[in-house]
Amino acid sequence: MAKKPKNSGQPWTSKDMSKLRKLVKGNTPTGLIAYELERSEGAVYSKAAEENISLKPTNQSPYNRQKT
Repeated sequence: MAKKPKNSGQPWTSKDMSKLRKLVKGNTPTGLIAYELERSEGAVYSKAAEENISLKPTNQSPYNRQKT
């Protein structure tokens, strides 16, 4: 069985939220955000959805188009 993250089940603090916003703004992958906040990816997805924070990368072309 996988090890539970340190903050599993703990309430989100304002410090956690500011770090989440900073990491999302920096285009950090969700797995790394979860690692940094010591929470599961599911918890990060849930909280982001609850706070209307988009986890989609902002620096990628739509529809996987590559510049030629």
